[in-house]
Amino acid sequence: MTRKPRLRPAAARQGQRLKALPFNRLIPNILTVLALCAGLTAIRYGFQGQWNMAALAILVSAILDTLDGRVARLLGGATKFGAELDSLSDFVSFGVAPAMVVFLWSLQSLKGLGWVIALVFAVCVALRLARFNTKLEGSNQPSWASNYFTGVPAPAGGGLLLLPMLLHLETGANFLASPVVNGMVAILVGYLMISQLPTYSFKRIQVPHRYVLPFLLLVGLVAALLVTETWITLSVVLITYLVTIPFSVRSHARHKATSDLEQPGSPLSDGDNGGEAGEGDFMFDEKADGSSEGKD
Repeated sequence: MTRKPRLRPAAARQGQRLKALPFNRLIPNILTVLALCAGLTAIRYGFQGQWNMAALAILVSAILDTLDGRVARLLGGATKFGAELDSLSDFVSFGVAPAMVVFLWSLQSLKGLGWVIALVFAVCVALRLARFNTKLEGSNQPSWASNYFTGVPAPAGGGLLLLPMLLHLETGANFLASPVVNGMVAILVGYLMISQLPTYSFKRIQVPHRYVLPFLLLVGLVAALLVTETWITLSVVLITYLVTIPFSVRSHARHKATSDLEQPGSPLSDGDNGGEAGEGDFMFDEKADGSSEGKD
């Protein structure tokens, strides 16, 4: 008579799963939770009509979102749980929060249409995060592909949606608060996030040794301007990012053409123009190491 395998008690199995985690593995998740709290706080300030505080809360969330992935890699605390938590935080902080703030600030005068526009923007953020969380099994991308994102990352998208508000806080120009202007910006930024346009990824940027000191000086200057001239500095940074998109498209096309020519038997080497980048060409580089986006 065959003996049945002995099953371990449920309590023992649960105890094995609930092992103590070292604190360094929790620090990135703590930063992510703080970023989530900052995004939710922005919504609260939006309901109170404190637009400057709402924008600052989203800025704090973006800074924390930038830090958590790097801290995770530095401390060896990158986990699948952290990556999923980061995506949820990004959706709230750069999808829901900016959409709600801009709706309360400007779009609500369009009534139902304004709410639809806010929903469309938030859904675009969710779709982009879902797309980049999906890993392509067996994908074999060239090394240069990690220098690009597909579409505008979620943190940049949330900031671009707030660009008219930031300029309004600095200049007081009434046309920037127009629901038509903000509705068009929301639709355009939503499209940029889910598009196939290659945009620069600055996560792997390398500064030549002779430019390290000037680069650090520039970082210090920008930090000082963020404290003294917050709104105009943020606006200039966001506009500069927009200006880089055509250059990233051109650079990506040049890299792809060179890569295709170097591969024997590739469609381009046989006389084909290679076509446009497909859906899975460069959409899985952001989360491939289990860290946060910044992403996005």
